Order: sequence, then C-alpha cells, then structure tokens
Amino acid sequence: MKLAVLRGGKSAERDVSLRSGAQVAKALRGRGHDVTEVDLDAGTWDALRDGGFECVFNALHGRLGEDGTVQGMLELLGLPYTGSGVLASALCMDKSRAGKVMAGAGLHVPEFEELEVKEGVAADVVERLVARFGLPVVIKPVREGSTIGLTIAKDEDAVASGLVLAGRYDRRVLVQRFAVGTEITVGVLATPELRVLPTLEIVSENPVYDYDAKYTAGMSHHIIPARIPEAARNAASDAAERAFTELGCSGMARVDIIVANDGTPWVLEVNTVPGLTELSLLPDAARAAGIAFDELCQRLVDHAVGRHHHHVGPTTT
Repeated sequence: MKLAVLRGGKSAERDVSLRSGAQVAKALRGRGHDVTEVDLDAGTWDALRDGGFECVFNALHGRLGEDGTVQGMLELLGLPYTGSGVLASALCMDKSRAGKVMAGAGLHVPEFEELEVKEGVAADVVERLVARFGLPVVIKPVREGSTIGLTIAKDEDAVASGLVLAGRYDRRVLVQRFAVGTEITVGVLATPELRVLPTLEIVSENPVYDYDAKYTAGMSHHIIPARIPEAARNAASDAAERAFTELGCSGMARVDIIVANDGTPWVLEVNTVPGLTELSLLPDAARAAGIAFDELCQRLVDHAVGRHHHHVGPTTT
C-alpha cells in the first residue's frame, strides 16, 4: 500500500512524535509498504490531497495531532487514518471533560477542579485549593501530554508556581487530588475486536515519571504484568476497557491508572496516540501479548482502511 506517516507537528511533543513516526515508517516499510513521512506544516493538506495515499498513519502527539484537528482534516480529505475519530480524540485530549465523562460513567477519577490561569495567581486561590485537595496536589495543563507542564506540588509556593507553569501551556489548568499507589498503564486495542493488553507497571528513576524518565534510555523500567494482586489487575483492566469504550475510542489507546493499596483503579487519563518509540509503553505491552511492533502497525492500518470503507461504502465508476 501507499501510506503516509504523519509525524512531528507543532506541539510540545514534536520530538517524541518524530521518533514515533520514524519507528512506524521503518516497521511499515519492513512489511513491504511504500511509506512517505509527512511533517505537519502549511503544506500538509496539499501533500495528503495530491499524494495518492491509501491510508494515513497518525503518529502525531499532543495538540493539532491528538486533539481531533488532524482527524477532521483527514475526514474532509476522505482519507482513512489510524486511531480514534474526531470526537473521541478531542474529548480525550481535554483531561477535564474526559474526567467528567469517566466519572459520570462510574469510573474512579481523582477529584479535580479546572481553573483559568491568565497571569498571576492570587494567594487566596492557592489557599483554597490546598484546603480542598490537600498536599501534595497535581497541577497540569488541561490539553497537553507527556507530563509537559505538570507539577506535583508539595507546598503552597509550589502550587502557585505550578499554576503559572501549567498556564504557559494552556490557559485552562487542571488541579487534581494526588492519588497514592502503584503507577500502571493499560493498553487497549480495537482493530476492530477489543483487546485489553497486559498491565504494565512503571518504575521511574526520577521522583516523577516525567518527560525525561519517559524518553531517556535507562531512566524508567517496565514490569509486565504489574506487581499488584490479581484482583487489582482485573479491576484495572476492566477500568481501562470501560474508559476506552465510554470515550468512544477506536484503534488503540493507553489508559494511565494509579492502583491504590485497596485495589481501587484511579483513572488519570486516556491517550489516543500513545508513544510509539523504542522506549514507549504500548509497544512493550503489545509485545508481551505476542504482538510484534510491525504487526501492531499493520493491524492499525488494516483497521483504518476497513473502517473507512465501512463508512463510505464501495466506490463505483
């Protein structure tokens, strides 16, 4: 097939997306496909419209790639594309609205509040947040990924500076109760049959599983299955499947969860275009389930093409 791999883009996750795209392109070329890597820029519309592509593999992370924007462009161009559609992509990128949907569906989501941060932060706002959520408290931009702009604030000064930091990436800022427990992630595939991948426990060399720990070799370790009781693993897998379904995801997603000591799976967020680099979580979980990386990419392409033909129907001449 003649395929385009979208990577790079303009988000804060550009470098990771370039690496994801390179890995995907290599895997698909290894399967015999004619692959063109396309960086998201002003010429992307023309490149995709005139390129004669049979499918677009979306390896863009963050804004403009994971938030429904590119999905909308591809819908207008009439091109099959991997991953979730416009609505699910936009919803999952918006941690506040996704959290409300998941909580409304009965999933365990740590209590949170959304603020609009334009400039400075008043002292009384900080005091109110600390009184409500306690310390430490999690602060992050509503619409960013890869822990970019995230702070785990342990005192009031850190709360104030964390709000300012998050506000640099998004005027909408999420303040959330800190969930204590084991940090895991659960991959979900739906190509189209839904399959929950093995639970993966994350052990970070840094105090927080941050950007550096995620994308620097040796700074984090993946343990599959997660070292939690079987009942907790089952509960986490069920929560991941429900989150994927309730948010309307398709193709693939990665659900980040904190498993409390009592086994409660606290769902943090759902990533619709998870990292696909050599250090990323979803490919590791897929390998543990017996799905090699090139096969994973092929499944996503096949699903995208099949979904597109199902929606538009057979063409006639």
